[in-house]
Amino acid sequence: MLTTTVKISNVTNLSDARYCAGMGVDMLGFSVDPDSPRYVAPKKFEEIRNWLVGVKLVAESALTEAQVLLEALKEYRIDALQVEDPNLLPYLRSDLSLPLLLRVNVDTYDADELDALMSRYASAVDFFLLESEQDAPLTEDWKDFLEQLAGQYPILVGFGLNDEQEVRDLLTATTVAGIALRGSEEIRPGFKDFGAMMDILEALEEE
Repeated sequence: MLTTTVKISNVTNLSDARYCAGMGVDMLGFSVDPDSPRYVAPKKFEEIRNWLVGVKLVAESALTEAQVLLEALKEYRIDALQVEDPNLLPYLRSDLSLPLLLRVNVDTYDADELDALMSRYASAVDFFLLESEQDAPLTEDWKDFLEQLAGQYPILVGFGLNDEQEVRDLLTATTVAGIALRGSEEIRPGFKDFGAMMDILEALEEE
């Protein structure tokens, strides 16, 4: 068991999936967008799923058309859905009986805008996943702001977490719902260097 909720995003291989599931990770995310460099085709997804027990599988998509996304999801047996376009949420909430995550790029919002976005869509979202395309550091100002937001919204922090100490500092300073890390490619089939992800997950194990 881990001491906080953990999602691993951008999973592309069985090595990551089996290791993370074995460590007690709550959610594994797989891209279902064919034009994504991290795309996992339905057949490969099903092969990976058949090896896993006790972890929720999340379809990750940057698509902006609800019907196109819903059609693509027919090929996957998923437990939750993550999108990037908040305008999709009302349609998805009415058409799907699945938990929904909204991925938010924190580089594109200031504090007031981020708070307003979460306030508007909180009723439709199970988690807000905050990530940074520009590898923003998790500064003390960010931690203070996240602590303010965490009292109102379910937040997974997916930026500024490069090692176990940064994760410990975040979880000590805030009451966020959890963290999100990213999977990486295998060196070759069946061979993987888990690196910082392994250190972080081991640090989060309950004693």
